[in-house]
Amino acid sequence: MDVSRTRTLRPTGFVAALACCVALLSGCNGSASPEEAAATKGASDTGQAAVPRAANDLQSDYLRVIKDVLPSVVQIQASQDLGSGVVYDDKGHIVTNAHVVGNEKTFQVTTANSEDALTASLVYSYPEQDLAVIKLDKVPGGLKAATLADSEKVEVGQIVLAMGSPLGLASSVTQGIVSATGRTVSEGRTGGGTGATIGNMVQTSAAINPGNSGGALVNLDGQVIGIPTLAATDPELGGGAAPGIGFAIPASMVKTVADQIVNKGKVTDSGRAALGITGRTFVDAHFQAAGVAVVEVEPGGAADKAGLQSGDIITKVDDTDITSMTTLAEALASDRPGQRTTVTFTRNGREKTVEMTLGEQ
Repeated sequence: MDVSRTRTLRPTGFVAALACCVALLSGCNGSASPEEAAATKGASDTGQAAVPRAANDLQSDYLRVIKDVLPSVVQIQASQDLGSGVVYDDKGHIVTNAHVVGNEKTFQVTTANSEDALTASLVYSYPEQDLAVIKLDKVPGGLKAATLADSEKVEVGQIVLAMGSPLGLASSVTQGIVSATGRTVSEGRTGGGTGATIGNMVQTSAAINPGNSGGALVNLDGQVIGIPTLAATDPELGGGAAPGIGFAIPASMVKTVADQIVNKGKVTDSGRAALGITGRTFVDAHFQAAGVAVVEVEPGGAADKAGLQSGDIITKVDDTDITSMTTLAEALASDRPGQRTTVTFTRNGREKTVEMTLGEQ
């Protein structure tokens, strides 16, 4: 499975065919509950179609969350590219994806409550986690910061709303569920991608389209559980989008990175595990990727302390086979600095396994 970034160029024209159908089903036994009967009677008295009470409650939740959170989601326009962002605090800091800001330093920002563009400047971009923070040059009155959730409490099956500017359509909302947690996804470098390998991502069925990058994935408590970043693509469809498979950077990682950028102007504690090596993908005699060749060992780093040397070929981390730099990054993405792990490697044709304490990237 491949993934693609979700930013886009500002569209010069947009043609949309919309087909919406909602079916509300409440039982198939031919009899109505007292609550449903009351809802039906009330609807008959007012001349409106009957709607089950549970559906009314869910719709009310949607409306409440959208009204509460959408003002905290903005549209970000660089010189050519467009994406989304989330208001981080009342001082005008906005968190977004690093691939949205690219190499730009200044931006135009449009809030949900105004069509007038505001100017903003880059504070710091952290491509390793595909996150960045920009700051409004002038903070408008009533700017409302979003509330970030505890990522540990995100569960599969939770209803979520994705908010952003897909295809340049500002303040758009799509709905889905949390499909999975703990996903590790690698982003390509083509087309301005950062090449980041990101762990613990939230997978969602909510539609994530170009322009959603940097926006908000929100639960029904009105909390941002993640920053939509990637959409899956299907190579069998010519690289087209795989419907219903999108990924968001978890809110806890967003907070870890953004707090450092806001308070220190840069990221000093990545929270990302590393072996402390410079490596390259090793190709065997059959021209197949077969490991990671150690080019250089960082003095005093995790690999150095464990006895690895230049020329060693890493083939496994714990129980995960390592065939390339990408698989090595994916194996380490969900680990933390200070965590113990085992590394299997070959040296002069002989296989060895050592234990090491992971360092920090």
